[in-house]
Amino acid sequence: MLLTELDAVVARWPGFVPAAVAAGARAMFSFPLQAGGIQVGILTLYRSRPGPMAAGELADALVFTDIALRLLLDASYGVNRFPGYRPLDGTLESRAEVHQATGMISVQLGVSLAEAFVRLRARAFASDAALSDVAAEVVERRLRFGPGLQPDREP
Repeated sequence: MLLTELDAVVARWPGFVPAAVAAGARAMFSFPLQAGGIQVGILTLYRSRPGPMAAGELADALVFTDIALRLLLDASYGVNRFPGYRPLDGTLESRAEVHQATGMISVQLGVSLAEAFVRLRARAFASDAALSDVAAEVVERRLRFGPGLQPDREP
């Protein structure tokens, strides 16, 4: 939700908008923390002047949204405690292939999309590979995640 003028929506949120404006907010931009079917929250940004975001500002906000999602998922599954943890690796990787691989891993393991995504990232981390490379292996059916601790390589 991109609200470029908070004053214009006071009737919609009569309790929130006056308090936000009194605190100095004039615009509000909310972005879902979502990767495919994984939804964990919303990142909301406020600005002291009304008006739309410039293209570069919007691009930056989307990158920050991806980073926030990654950090939340990593923390919820304890990945952030591993030595050498690099949360920003693969931030700009191919999203479509990563989402497709996440869905495939979810089905292979019978786990949630959130857990499948964490396992995909953990595999990339453990093999010191780019997330997009591991996702490509899954999508091309050269790497399959089995019920054991280690993914299975297809012949």
